[in-house]
Amino acid sequence: MAGRLAKLKLIEDKQLRKDLPEFKVGDTIKMKIKVMEADKIRLHSWEGIVIARTGSGNKAVFTVRKISFGEGVEKMFPLHSPVIASLKVVSRGTVGRAKLFYLRDKTGKAARVETDAVSEADQLAQEAASAAAAE
Repeated sequence: MAGRLAKLKLIEDKQLRKDLPEFKVGDTIKMKIKVMEADKIRLHSWEGIVIARTGSGNKAVFTVRKISFGEGVEKMFPLHSPVIASLKVVSRGTVGRAKLFYLRDKTGKAARVETDAVSEADQLAQEAASAAAAE
């Protein structure tokens, strides 16, 4: 039995993405996702606040919430999915909860999360890490 689990773990480890930056609940992220339209793939921008993260390893999922035309929109993304073309942390949020579902009931200024702007040094390090991982 242990041999099968070891083989499964080996296969799953190959599928993990190493080019994604570290982020947590409360962070504002900007990402580009691949969308299939007819016979071509286009990149769609998606920017919002991470309100939840669940799972670990290959099964990790995060939920991003954004306001689009005055309406709240949430979308769940598998963390290691090939659908995510790029992911960048815009600002770090300081929150005291693991899930930010209370943002669903809030609008306007009340729906903001206290943030720390990502320093330029952090952004350069993030870009260098993603460039190194891409090579």
